[in-house]
Amino acid sequence: MNENPGVIHNKSRKRFEIQIDSHLAVLGYVMHGNIITFTHTGVPPALEGRGIGSLLVKTGLQYAKDNGLKYSLCAGSWTNTFSAILNIYGDKGI
Repeated sequence: MNENPGVIHNKSRKRFEIQIDSHLAVLGYVMHGNIITFTHTGVPPALEGRGIGSLLVKTGLQYAKDNGLKYSLCAGSWTNTFSAILNIYGDKGI
């Protein structure tokens, strides 16, 4: 099993991905001008508890920061990773 997953930005599918063996974890988004809205994370049960969702969110936020984008969130159970957002972004959200 690959213990050091790399995050891939799949622009055509509008998501960030981590593939570990046969399991795919994702952070989806939509773009509206200079705003990236993170819509959901999907982490298979086999990958839970390993920080995969947090890694996806941090990578997505870093992408937004590096490209001068603001962010917004769709509400859902995945927003418990909001602390990772605050650590990177502070007041850059909308």
